[in-house]
Order: sequence, then C-alpha cells, then structure tokens
Amino acid sequence: MFGLFKKFKDGFAKTFTAIGEKTRGLFGGRKIDAASLGELEEALYNADFGVATTEEILHEIKLAHQKDATLAGQQAAAIGSAVLQRVLAGSERAIKPAAQAPTVIVLLGVNGSGKTTTTAKLAWKLKQEGKTVVVAACDTFRAAAVEQLKTWAQRLDLEIVASHTGADSAAVAFDALQAAKSRGRDYLIVDTAGRLHNKSNLMEELAKIKRVLAKVDPTAPHESWLVVDGSLGSNSIEQAKAFHKTFGLTGLVITKLDGTSRGGAIVGIWRELKLPIYFVGLGEQKEDLQPYSVENYARAVFGLET
Repeated sequence: MFGLFKKFKDGFAKTFTAIGEKTRGLFGGRKIDAASLGELEEALYNADFGVATTEEILHEIKLAHQKDATLAGQQAAAIGSAVLQRVLAGSERAIKPAAQAPTVIVLLGVNGSGKTTTTAKLAWKLKQEGKTVVVAACDTFRAAAVEQLKTWAQRLDLEIVASHTGADSAAVAFDALQAAKSRGRDYLIVDTAGRLHNKSNLMEELAKIKRVLAKVDPTAPHESWLVVDGSLGSNSIEQAKAFHKTFGLTGLVITKLDGTSRGGAIVGIWRELKLPIYFVGLGEQKEDLQPYSVENYARAVFGLET
C-alpha cells in the first residue's frame, strides 16, 4: 500500500508543488488567515479543481478556522483531502471480467493522449496478474503507430494482432477478437486511432469498430475507455462528452499526470460526466500505469502521508 501511495505522491509532485508555491508554505505549519485563504483559492483554480470544488474546500476550511483560530496548514490540507474524497466518492472502479472471455477493452481518445502506450502498459499489467492478453493494433492511420505497438509488444512479450498502415481498422479489430476467442485468451485490448472529437466522419469509424466487435460477440466491447491527457485540464471535458455520445464510454484512463500542475482536472471530469476512472498514468515506465485510488489521489495532491 505504501509503495502504491508513493507512486501517487511522486506522480502528483508537480500539482502539489504548484499549490505549495502559490500558498507560500500554507501546508507547512503557517496559521490560516484571509491572505492565505486567497492564495489557496488561486492555487486550486490554477490546478484545475474548478469553481464548485474550490468553494467547497474553502468553505470547510473557513468553518474549521471559525471554530479554531489556531488552525494550521497541515490541518487545512487534511480538510482539503477529506473534501476531495467526498466529492470523488464513486469515481474509483476496478476491471470486472466479462461473463465469457475474452473481456474486450477499447481505448479511445484524441491524438497524443497516450492510447498506444496505455494499451501496452495495461496488457503488461494484466499479464503480471496472471491473465492472458491479446492487443489489437487498430491505429492504422497514424504513421508508425502499428510499429510503435509492435515494438512495445516485442519488449513486453505481448501477443499482438496487426496489419499494415492504412488497413481497415474495423477488420483488424474483427480479426483480433476472433483470434483472442479461438486462443482462449482472457482479455483483448484494442488500440484505436486518435480522433478529433469534433470530426463526425472520423468518429463514425470508431462506431464501425464497435459494430464489428459486436458481430463476433454481441456483448463486446465490454469496456470503452477514453484515454485523457491529464495536462489538458478542464479542456478534456468536451472531448469526453463527444466520445461518450458516439461510443458510449464506460470509464476513463487519465495519463501524463506526472508532468502537469493541473492534476485537479480529475475532479472536473468526474463532476461533469460521472464516468469512473480505472487507471492513471504516473510516469513513462511500464509499471507507472496504476489503478486509480480516490484516497491516494486526494492525499497525494495535498502532500499528506498515508
């Protein structure tokens, strides 16, 4: 448990540093006053926690300060963490295997969100848990995307179904699911091409993949996750809405959180869409894709120990 929390804390170091610098040591023992509350408000907005969550955190801290004028920074941090955990209640979700294998997980998102690397890391993680996995290279439009997933597959010893650049992505998905079924594999993870969420013709190609998978297994895909670049902050909400309308999302994977000071975006996405979060990307290594934990997240962004 401690090792996993440390990954969260390290991953959210930039978010915490940004808050800590803005508040000039508010969480380091300094007493709360009007000026420090103003600094905290600015820091939370800049970290993309949004109006509603920021106001809730400030309100709770003000109430506590009215009851105890000696309220110090670490106490304020604990209050902020508790509010976040309350706001995010229900956002944590673990994979539930399908009634009949393979469980099909489709990863969607815009270009640059990290779908291909997430596909490989997720497959490796499941493999480490003793599961058998096939990955499908259905990003047949982006130059070198198929080769990128092949390289990951070779490095991590993963089974892959792929075709050439420009091939019909839905046909690759169809072949991959048939292969996973015939080989008796536990999971199929489908890496799709990046899509601009406001381009209807491109989004329709994703809908075709969904229809084709259902021809092989009427219950597939079992999971449709949007891979979101966490550094985009609240801008990712509109992306999620568009993909949800076209594909029917069942959850989120939020990547690149180790490189941003805007880690509060998780809160805005959850409040707006109520889509559960399965994994978060906290680094570039294969083991840095970690199951999302409300408690670990809420404590890490406020710099608390566990």
